Amino acid sequence: MLSSGLTLIFSMMGVLNFAHASFYMVGAYIAYSLTKIIGFWPALFIAPLLVGTLGALFERTALRRVHKFGHVPELLITFGLSFVVLELVKLVWGLSSVPFPPPALLQGPAFTLVQNPADGMHVLWGVAPAGTCGVEVAGGLTKCSTFPATRFFMMVVALVMLLALWLLLTRTRIGLVIQAALTHPEAVEALGHNVPRVLMLVFGSGCGLAGLAGVIGGVTFVTEPSMATIVGSIIFVVVVVGGMGSLAGAFVASLLIGLLQTLPLTVDKSLADLARLIGWAVTPSNFAYPILKITLAQAAPILPYLLLVLILIFRPKGLLGTREG
Repeated sequence: MLSSGLTLIFSMMGVLNFAHASFYMVGAYIAYSLTKIIGFWPALFIAPLLVGTLGALFERTALRRVHKFGHVPELLITFGLSFVVLELVKLVWGLSSVPFPPPALLQGPAFTLVQNPADGMHVLWGVAPAGTCGVEVAGGLTKCSTFPATRFFMMVVALVMLLALWLLLTRTRIGLVIQAALTHPEAVEALGHNVPRVLMLVFGSGCGLAGLAGVIGGVTFVTEPSMATIVGSIIFVVVVVGGMGSLAGAFVASLLIGLLQTLPLTVDKSLADLARLIGWAVTPSNFAYPILKITLAQAAPILPYLLLVLILIFRPKGLLGTREG
């Protein structure tokens, strides 16, 4: 969800927005405040609109003024904005996390996987009825595994967002104008379109998508000042690995990096264990032992960044990207 907004801004404007994760955090905090007044579901729609408006104002008053000077000033001004937003959030909402629970509809499991030794695995929407799980049957014990409703809602919104963006950019007149405004701004202006206003709306829309991700991320995870830092670096990894400016690439890279972060957590083996299997003697006296003893589960957090390095070396345009820079 975060990568789609960042990809939209870069693909349409050529701006790599370092403050994108900050708009994600602002969306969570605004939704938290609105939820106490009007409830979660209205806040889910209003908070992204407010965040998108803030993003459009930033583009109109600050980013547009440095756009003519190139990419470095754009990076610096968005990088500076991220620090300003962080300090403002701390001043307004405090240094600690705020209680932002999901609404009643999203509490509990979306569905339950029931594995019965007698008749295999089947899906029960919501909570499994009493007496379903942990029951001894012929062949063994009935096991249940639940999937949180907040995660399911996040997946659905992410897929809808991806489909909506793709349809907007490839199947509508507005999408054609937006794409042409980046590559042929003079021709677009000659046709009567206001290019600066188009770019402002694109930047605001990308920030609004980050705000929407923040609302859902706020109720799924923890709403705190460090939430932008937690996701800030990984979304740039997703965008670069998927391909700069490619929505499909961002989707594929999101799945790939998600698997790369989670599946290795189940492997408690190291290179030292592999060396012993093939007959090499690895002991604490070996000079490389501190590295060889690191298990795959321990190395999981750095694997996406290693993939980023490999992508930049062997395929700088990313998996599905068209830009080289």
